[in-house]
Amino acid sequence: MIEFRDLVKSYGDRTVLGPVSGRIEEGGITSLIGPNGAGKSTLLTLLGRLAAPTSGTVLLDGTDVHRTPSAEMARRLAILRQDNHFTARVTVRELVAFGRFPHSRGRLTAEDHEHIDRALDFLALGDLAGRYLDQLSGGQRQRAYVAMVLAQDTRYALLDEPLNNLDIKHAVRMMEQLRSAADELNKTVVLVVHDINIAAGYSDHIIALRDGAIVANGTPAELMDPDLLTRIFDTPVQVHEVDGRPLAVHHR
Repeated sequence: MIEFRDLVKSYGDRTVLGPVSGRIEEGGITSLIGPNGAGKSTLLTLLGRLAAPTSGTVLLDGTDVHRTPSAEMARRLAILRQDNHFTARVTVRELVAFGRFPHSRGRLTAEDHEHIDRALDFLALGDLAGRYLDQLSGGQRQRAYVAMVLAQDTRYALLDEPLNNLDIKHAVRMMEQLRSAADELNKTVVLVVHDINIAAGYSDHIIALRDGAIVANGTPAELMDPDLLTRIFDTPVQVHEVDGRPLAVHHR
């Protein structure tokens, strides 16, 4: 379980998040939603120790993530940041192999190669393993980065906007793969996602933020409420039932 208590992030005299408190139970998919500037990515980076909070605490199974050695935490939690840029020219397989560094320290074993192969296969990247990243489409590169996170083989995987650069068809496919990672690989997946319908269709739990505060926290069924969604996104939202599933439609 990830628990955060009185978490605040400020830059100078400007507070962009908090104080917020909550927990993310082990297992399944938790999506962070909300409008631009709501604090979704900030919360994720604090949970994943990519940034230090101004105040407050983040606990991973009772351990303070910001006081735990990086090498130990990297074997328990993996995070994909939004801005991934490799200056070196690497192949897909070499990129995915970076996910094994917390375990191998750069000396890959047979077990490491098994994890790399499994992650490549899981994201359907086997045929692209020898291609360089700059030879791929944006969507293919995004899949490669997610494969790197899965190869790290942590119980917790935090993903900041993993659907970036994906059209709706490939976004749905990515969510199906993340759903399988949660169900078949026993991962706890936490991700930032902009599309409320995608979040509702594949998540077990949703945390909604606005203006640096958590305004709603519950199951997809609980959050697919037109009044609540209108308050979250500050624009009229209607919810219709399509093929037995709720579908949110924004009206401007």
